[in-house]
Amino acid sequence: MLKRLRRKFIVIVMCLVGAVLVAVLGSSYVNAWQTQRNLVNESLEHGLRNDFGMGLGQWQFDHYDLEYWQNLIDNYDDPIELNDDDDLFEYMRFEGEPGGNQIRGGLLSLVIDVDASGTIKYVNDAPVSLDSSTIASVVSEVLSNGKTEGYDTKQHVAWKSSELGSYTRIALVDTSSSDSVLRTQAIGNVGIICAALLALWLITWWLSSWALKPVEEAWNQQRRFVADASHELKTPLAVILANTQILQTHTGVSEDAMRWVESTADEAEHMKALVGDLLQLARADESAAGGSANAMRHEDIDLSEMVETAALEFDAVAFERGCMLETSIDEGIHLNGDPEWIERLVRILIDNACKYAEKESTVTVRLEAAPSGSTLSVHNMGNPIDPEDLPHVFERFYRSDKARSRGGEGGFGLGLAIAKSIADAHGGTISVTSTAQDGTTFTVRL
Repeated sequence: MLKRLRRKFIVIVMCLVGAVLVAVLGSSYVNAWQTQRNLVNESLEHGLRNDFGMGLGQWQFDHYDLEYWQNLIDNYDDPIELNDDDDLFEYMRFEGEPGGNQIRGGLLSLVIDVDASGTIKYVNDAPVSLDSSTIASVVSEVLSNGKTEGYDTKQHVAWKSSELGSYTRIALVDTSSSDSVLRTQAIGNVGIICAALLALWLITWWLSSWALKPVEEAWNQQRRFVADASHELKTPLAVILANTQILQTHTGVSEDAMRWVESTADEAEHMKALVGDLLQLARADESAAGGSANAMRHEDIDLSEMVETAALEFDAVAFERGCMLETSIDEGIHLNGDPEWIERLVRILIDNACKYAEKESTVTVRLEAAPSGSTLSVHNMGNPIDPEDLPHVFERFYRSDKARSRGGEGGFGLGLAIAKSIADAHGGTISVTSTAQDGTTFTVRL
């Protein structure tokens, strides 16, 4: 229990702090991304608005320039590639002073003007490092699809276009620097989160040990008290049972007095059973907590044979209670554990299934091999366990209202608690499902 509590404490703390870290760093990244996008958009808008301080004819190109650019557009499926040493704009010659194509703190934008037929009219001389095929792709997309903006993170280019009378102006911005900044920040944020969570795990592991120390001490004291008290009660109970047995055989006891003797003997037997259950729980708890090497034996158990034998013993019990018992047991399943404890676990589940099965129904005991061990399930049809009782059926001394009286089917409310303690001590789990349609099934995975 304390181990599970410690794990929950660590998981809760790490999830809360991790969520805060992700929220803070994530918001920082989103703000940086939005800033970069705004910067790119402002640069594109500036490029679209800029008239370069000139009219028609103030841009002069060599005939080779226009032919080169026109080939990029007309032959986009197989665009002309520039050599690495070539400058994209080395064939362009600008005569005149542009009105400026750079905003303060912004990015340089390449501006291209094309008419409706796809003929390039203007290209500014911005030293923007963009691949010629990327530029041709953008121009072709604008002319063919009529798109007004786009952002290609793979090609690291953003663009916008607008209609200016008889021609279309396209502004392009190289986003490789902003994309690199965002990528670096994302990688850094992930590294910060991982390092912070690792440090947090180490700190939380130490803090959980410190915080749970009083709980652990109280739990250990309670466990020792139960074990010691149960052990100390065995001797006086044995004396009481021996004395009542003597009185039951004594001829000098009157009939009225004998009823009191028999009542005392019955209660002493119940007390003996309770003490035995408490001792079993104490030993199982101690073994699950790793407190004593002698609390549980470790032997090879033929689980298939053990379950088959227990089912045969309860076959007569099931018959007396008006139901049948069927088995489906895989052969050759072995387990390392305490044979006495595992046998008691099996018997508790079968006994409960027979006890609460409806008349003329079938109790099914199934043992199957599993990839990580084995699965034992016991199923019966009868009154289902109330949904509000399901989370508590494995709690100690818990009994549903219909079984509060020990004179009925209910006992001390320790049987399923013992079964769970035994499963926990062997590193397994136990669970229950119960509905009116499907019946009740207890499943143990070992």
